[in-house]
Amino acid sequence: MKHSKKIGLGLLFLGIIFASAFFIKSNSKPLVEYETTTLTIATIENKIVATGKVIPEDEVEIKPQIAGIIEKILVKEGDEVKAGDLLAQIKVVPNEQSLNNAQGRVKNSEFILTNSKAEFHRHKTLFDKGIISQQEFNSIELQYNQALQDLENAKSDLQIIKIGSSGGSGIANTNIRATVTGTVLEIPVKKGDQVIQANTFNAGTTIATIADLNIMIFEGKVDEAEVGKLSQDMSLIVTLAAIEGKEYTAKLKFIAPKGIEEGGAVQFKIEGEVYLDDEYFIRAGYSANASIVTERRDSVIAISEALLQYDLKTKEPYVEVEIGEQEFEKRDIELGLSDGVNAEVLSGVTKEDKIKIWNKTEPEKRGGVSVKISN
Repeated sequence: MKHSKKIGLGLLFLGIIFASAFFIKSNSKPLVEYETTTLTIATIENKIVATGKVIPEDEVEIKPQIAGIIEKILVKEGDEVKAGDLLAQIKVVPNEQSLNNAQGRVKNSEFILTNSKAEFHRHKTLFDKGIISQQEFNSIELQYNQALQDLENAKSDLQIIKIGSSGGSGIANTNIRATVTGTVLEIPVKKGDQVIQANTFNAGTTIATIADLNIMIFEGKVDEAEVGKLSQDMSLIVTLAAIEGKEYTAKLKFIAPKGIEEGGAVQFKIEGEVYLDDEYFIRAGYSANASIVTERRDSVIAISEALLQYDLKTKEPYVEVEIGEQEFEKRDIELGLSDGVNAEVLSGVTKEDKIKIWNKTEPEKRGGVSVKISN
């Protein structure tokens, strides 16, 4: 019996020794084993992204020179036209008051001419007989010629009001012609629409809009916090929503001197000349984004932003560098340019240092389901 008790006590003693050894060994290891990484060589850029659209550099609105009704439209949207090509024809509908006034001027000019003609012939007879002087005859002849010209002018005005052009005119005002070479972008009128010419009180009716689609510009807006970083002739990379994977180079040509408030933020308009190629047909009004590189560092020593930690008091960045197996020391670090993913390292660590990955997420199984935890 005593022998059995001794055996039991011996086993208990051995169990205590093994448990103590396991406890000491387990507590000698860190709760989390951290991985390390090193610095890399990277190119870091700061970009401004402006949203907007691509539009023709020049759009010309064709307007009539006379009021009337659209009689014919000879082109359609998308047609290529040259300067001087006939676009549409207008049927003149005379204004009753203007027509009546013009007819009255013709009648009045005829009366004056009849009187001047009689005076001219009477004075010519007197001049031939030597009764009046040359000067007096010349004065009567001038009045007669002026009466002839006034009648011609009155008749021409009446004809323009009636049909849109005078008999001696080579180009009728009722013929609407292209003033520039390009593509017809829009025809906002149709046959039978009434149109008016531009005047002091009205911009006039637009018959067609024409533009050269080979010369396009990017028109967009940037925030006031970023406009100060821009300057003339900066390079842009323009991407179009309608054409995936295609980039166009451009050059910044205009920065608005005045901002416009939109949604509580002040926006400034910018324009850039886009360099097109023949791969795709670019339509006016495509939505686009323009990337503008404001700062760039090529092939610099860089660190991932995820490796950085910040001192609670000084707010300065630091990293933890491995000095032994799972032993780390704090190192203050000086940073340069950052793009939000990587930051340029100026001093504090070298490429050979092993930097602690302090916030790595790892999968852990809980109740048979994998979840992510952070170190």
